[in-house]
Amino acid sequence: MDLKALKTFQLIVKYGSFIRAAQEMNYAQSTVTMQIQKLESELGTQLIQRGKEISLTEAGRLFYDQSLQIIKSIEHLQTSLSDLKSGESGHIRLGVTEPTASYRLPAILGKFMSMHPNIRISVDISNTSTLSERVQKGEIDFALCTAPELRSGLFYEPLFEEEFVALMPENHPLAQKAVIMPDDFQGYRLLITSAICPYRRKLEMVLQETGNVVLETMEIGSMTALKFYVENGLGIALVPKIMVEPEATGTIARIPGGSLIHMNFGMLCKESDPQHMAVRKLYKYLKDELRRNIL
Repeated sequence: MDLKALKTFQLIVKYGSFIRAAQEMNYAQSTVTMQIQKLESELGTQLIQRGKEISLTEAGRLFYDQSLQIIKSIEHLQTSLSDLKSGESGHIRLGVTEPTASYRLPAILGKFMSMHPNIRISVDISNTSTLSERVQKGEIDFALCTAPELRSGLFYEPLFEEEFVALMPENHPLAQKAVIMPDDFQGYRLLITSAICPYRRKLEMVLQETGNVVLETMEIGSMTALKFYVENGLGIALVPKIMVEPEATGTIARIPGGSLIHMNFGMLCKESDPQHMAVRKLYKYLKDELRRNIL
């Protein structure tokens, strides 16, 4: 069924005239007549009673009511497809690790979504290993995470170094030191994240390099929860600096020395998977904003 024929039919009903409809569409009158004849032939029924004044048959009235919705739906679809092509609509599945998910992303996404109100974004908060797997399977479009163990077909773009601090109760013995070295943790309870957390693996690697440092540890499953356990005097924690700005009452942050200082953070996506325009827009926006906010 020809969309132009539907519009012609609606104009004939609107003006009550084949001639006026032809003028509106910039067609010859014969073209309008042929369009309606073809439409009636396709539908197998007469739509318009011809005479001194044209009128709709019962089938014509039914078809007119339905054609209004058809045209509206098609025009909406055309607009949606155009927006999708230009990157002004679409659904983006974004993965992100903490602390960026809580401390950086909300404000940045808020600005982006105010500029692109027809783009829908889903945010999956998880660890780097899980997000890498989900990117590879195509379950998310890209991820913001620490440097992963790269799987085949994935691309990682570094953005910045996540700075860490040693957070402790303000009355802790180590609070007197300006810089905390790995072996300073000896004899004190260290709060650590789960075994699959990249920050935990980084810490364990550094402590192994230090030598025979035997620590009392307490595992806390959430990176963002660590500071609340420190506030209540349960131990010391190495946490991203952004999580303790400003410092909570009763705690103090100290600079960690050696290799404890930072971890790389960036963007992970499929190496060769063509991304639709909306994804490319968000990818570039996040990259620019995260780098700008860190510098």
